[in-house]
Amino acid sequence: MAGSVTLADVARAADVSLATASRAINGSATRTVRPELRARVLAAAAELNYLPDANAQAMARGRTTALGLIVHDIADPYFSAIASGVGAAAERSDLMVTLGNTQHDPERELALVGVLHRQRARAIVIAGGRHDDDLMHARLGAALAAYRAGGGAVAMVSQPVLEADTVAIDNVSGAADLAAALVGRGYRSFAVLAGPPGHLTARERLQGFTSGLAGRDRDAAGAGPGVPQHVVTSAFTRDGGYAAMTELIERVDLRSPEVDAVFAVNDVMAVGAMAAARDAGVRVGADVGVAGFDDIATLRDVTPSLSTVRVPLHKAGVLATQLALGLPLSDAGHHADADREGDTEVTTQTGQDGIRVVRVRGTVVLRDSTPLRT
Repeated sequence: MAGSVTLADVARAADVSLATASRAINGSATRTVRPELRARVLAAAAELNYLPDANAQAMARGRTTALGLIVHDIADPYFSAIASGVGAAAERSDLMVTLGNTQHDPERELALVGVLHRQRARAIVIAGGRHDDDLMHARLGAALAAYRAGGGAVAMVSQPVLEADTVAIDNVSGAADLAAALVGRGYRSFAVLAGPPGHLTARERLQGFTSGLAGRDRDAAGAGPGVPQHVVTSAFTRDGGYAAMTELIERVDLRSPEVDAVFAVNDVMAVGAMAAARDAGVRVGADVGVAGFDDIATLRDVTPSLSTVRVPLHKAGVLATQLALGLPLSDAGHHADADREGDTEVTTQTGQDGIRVVRVRGTVVLRDSTPLRT
């Protein structure tokens, strides 16, 4: 039976030593096998239906064929889209993805890096915005440095705050472009559902949106959009968006001109905000405009359709994987998510320390949730 065949059986059939058979099948970080001997061993293994031991291969090569992916919340379509890109790129390199879910817990993220280090993952991709926490950055940076010292490779989809190759979403420019587009549609009074105060992605998007409003379309008296009239903080989740919108509705009548558009700093928050508005009898698109950020795939099922900033999340996952594996940066290939994302502006910078930062810019998409304001 196949299960009873041992490496010794393969070595005997190929007429080589056990050590040679092991190096031919499992590989070796220090020794190579002549091509003709390797071919003989592989032929014997195939004839005997020998199944290699994955742990033995990892020991011999120093690395497994696994690529670790750590995300904040795989149930969030933002991270699902990134994961689809990581999976597609890993498959092209004959690697299997091992997924770790942090549930937005920095300590769990740190622990998952340790697990993947001990499991000898070939590379690790970490996706998710950083927090304003220098101590945690230092601890995570030290864990990643130890992993790299052991032969692993790392890439991030995040802010470039750690010493690792990073795919960085241009949150500031994307939010500024959205603000300008909404002003162009006639909106003048804004509220922002801003996410957690210490979340760098949320902070960047608030900063960008505010800068995009500054100086737009002012009249002779100097009146104009200026800054958001209301900023509400909350969790960076659908329920956080619902809670923030509920708080906003308690502060102001969204049927009045005091606020005519609400920007949620990500799409899942915007979806929660739209649900809260509906529950309160506020009509999105008629009484108040709502916009988000990311253009997650599930927006196709949202009514009214949500204005947002389209971020090529699948492509970001592909690029991060290519960075981690030391591959040339290329397009995202043929995939439903990649095709939907379309062409995107991507620039690459390499620092003096050799660390690469790939910046990806989003595209404003205006839909029914922010119709022309008259």
